[in-house]
Amino acid sequence: MRITNQMLTNNMMSNINKNKYNLNKYDEQYSTGKKIQRPSDDPIIAVRALKLRTNMVQLNQYIDKNIPDALAWMDVSESALKNVNQLLTDMNSYCVDGSNDDLTVKDRNSIIQNLLELRTQIYQEGNANYVGRHVFTGYKTDQSLTYSSADDLAREKYNITEDFKGTDLESVTKIIGSYTVPGDTTTITPGLYGDAPTTIEAYRLRLSYGSLGDKGEVSCNLSYKKADGTSVGFGPGFPASATNNYQILNSTDLVGGKSAYEVGDDEVRFLADTGEVIIGKNVYNEMRNATDISVTYDKLQFSEGELRPENFFDCSKYKVGDDGKIQKDGTGNPVIDVEYTKEDQKIEYEINFGQNIAVNVQARNAFSHDIGRDIEGLKALADDVTATEKKIAEVKKLREDGNNSAVTNEALDKLLEQMNTELVLKNSALQKGFSSAITSTQKQQEKLNIAIADLGSRYSRVELTENRLDKQKTDFTDLLSSNEDVDIAEAYINLSMSQLIYNASLSAASKAVSNTLLDFI
Repeated sequence: MRITNQMLTNNMMSNINKNKYNLNKYDEQYSTGKKIQRPSDDPIIAVRALKLRTNMVQLNQYIDKNIPDALAWMDVSESALKNVNQLLTDMNSYCVDGSNDDLTVKDRNSIIQNLLELRTQIYQEGNANYVGRHVFTGYKTDQSLTYSSADDLAREKYNITEDFKGTDLESVTKIIGSYTVPGDTTTITPGLYGDAPTTIEAYRLRLSYGSLGDKGEVSCNLSYKKADGTSVGFGPGFPASATNNYQILNSTDLVGGKSAYEVGDDEVRFLADTGEVIIGKNVYNEMRNATDISVTYDKLQFSEGELRPENFFDCSKYKVGDDGKIQKDGTGNPVIDVEYTKEDQKIEYEINFGQNIAVNVQARNAFSHDIGRDIEGLKALADDVTATEKKIAEVKKLREDGNNSAVTNEALDKLLEQMNTELVLKNSALQKGFSSAITSTQKQQEKLNIAIADLGSRYSRVELTENRLDKQKTDFTDLLSSNEDVDIAEAYINLSMSQLIYNASLSAASKAVSNTLLDFI
């Protein structure tokens, strides 16, 4: 094969360029510390690097942002729940003190005042928020759990559906036959006070809210299914045979001279001022084993500190006009502004690849209306005792009047006797109320402890995930370095060798092309 000068020159230049390319490659590796500078240098390393870098970005998102945010949310929730637990413990202690036989009504009123403050603080803990987001209200993070003084309470009018079980039915003791202080003592006789106050047992469902509104404006319905599957209902939305057996009253109303709590065996009464459904004996016997017990009722007035119903029940918010009254459509039915459905509203954070975890505790799983209702009931009982003591003091003052006739004094003595009987009964009812509140606070603590335990288990899962991701980040960092980073010592050796080879190729080339035709002429 004939080798021309041109072929020799071309081969020489090609080899020099190859050596120069290698020298440049190893120089870049040594300067940057990376194996490749562009994907075309090694597509496999490039693809692997992109995947590893994407994983690292996700890991950093989980470790630096999502997990700390999730843990902070749960820290706020746990702190609030633990505060509530301590408040319930204090409340339970007060109830134990209140059930003591030796206490006066003044002592019990003082205890009740403390209980009211504790109740307010318990519900206030439900307004805990994390960076402006309320943690117990599900998706409605911009809304507090309770009504505050800043809310336009006059515009808050709801229709609420509350579900019950047969075990929610309870017996309540009421005192009837009490007497008032006579305004004119000249006409009284002992015969007017012959019947002593006594107690009756009534069956009831206690709604989560009291003070529903004016009895002439509120609507209430009760429905349930009997053991045989037959549906029964009481209220305006049910057949006439059922609606004939119900009434909407206030607890102080008299029906045929009898207390509103003295209900017929087949009757149901809705008490708008106390939020109670009083049930007749026959209805009670059916409902004890019934299913799908539901009460739908209006709540047309709220107070500061009350729990918002949309966090606990299926409910509808009425549309209210500028005059504060519910707006009606063309057929006279109330206009619904917003409908709320009771559902799981879990706020989830992605804390790992394809792993989400709920960080919130929903209000209905940690808070209860029962605490507030129990304290309200104790206050009502204490007010009754105080009112009775006041009546006794007024009658005693009348008895001390020296101008009374013997008949008048005999009548006043009889009245005092009956009022003292009433006082004994009401004190006993108040004491039983405290005893019942002890059980109620214990049940609420049990419910709360379940919520705290559930939150704690989720918190532990997040911490375990964080620890695992920290290890994964270390592993991914090593893999990324192994994939991309060059061995500096090896790179230096390669650079030195390529530089030596390049210089040698230049030297060889200079010898090969140093002679020309002129050197032989």
